[in-house]
Amino acid sequence: MTATARSTGSRGVDSPGRAAIRARTLRSDRWWLPPAATTAGLLVFIVYATVRAFQQQYFFADERYLTPFYSPCVSLGCAAEPGAAHFGMFLPDHPLLPYAALTLPFLLLFRLTCYYYRKAYYRSFALSPAACAVPEPHATYTGETRFPLIMQNVHRYFFYVAVLISLINTYDAVVAFRHPTDGFVVGVGNLVLLVNVALLWCYTASCHSCRHVMGGRLTHFSKHPVRYRLWTWVSALNTRHATFAWITLATLILTDLYVALVASGTITDLRLIG
Repeated sequence: MTATARSTGSRGVDSPGRAAIRARTLRSDRWWLPPAATTAGLLVFIVYATVRAFQQQYFFADERYLTPFYSPCVSLGCAAEPGAAHFGMFLPDHPLLPYAALTLPFLLLFRLTCYYYRKAYYRSFALSPAACAVPEPHATYTGETRFPLIMQNVHRYFFYVAVLISLINTYDAVVAFRHPTDGFVVGVGNLVLLVNVALLWCYTASCHSCRHVMGGRLTHFSKHPVRYRLWTWVSALNTRHATFAWITLATLILTDLYVALVASGTITDLRLIG
């Protein structure tokens, strides 16, 4: 960068010495479609999840299905659905406090600081940049070196919490096979919960932080064969991290919607066994 560019603060395509082209970009394809689709997809999930988290209804079905948006259900309001509170009730029942307020903020921060999601919302919401060969509207670039974006660096700690929450989701899926009066049963809802929790594990395990935990800071893989094997498995999952990021948004909505429809009496859970 020239001294003039540094003094004026201009960056990128606006730097002195660059060709003066009035057009925003010379691309003639529909470059705006991916960021627009990403924005729409993320907004759908944000709106749906927010509405359901504060609805405080239809979160426990057939006396055994607990939606992941309410897990763990630790509010005093969970008493309205006996059996939903697997880990006790201690948070106050308030319309502005989700029943799963103990975990939802950490899940949000885990995804918000995720390497893939950062790329997704930087390009879609912040247009930084919207696409290749398309200049961003910002005059300066500081990366993730200043507040609040510097907080993205704590992603690995949210990963540890996400692992604990995934264990809770797994527990919910397992205990759902037992009905309080009918004993062991298998319904469509059980399959829905199992598929959702399996894909959540795929998303969590494919995280870049998980890959670092398995093989990071090792000088010689040959001296750590177990960690090397785990690292290779996680690395294979890591190549599909973006795919799991989107799939799990869909399965979370579908799982919650299924539980809500059964809980409200709109549909009946089909039992396969029991």
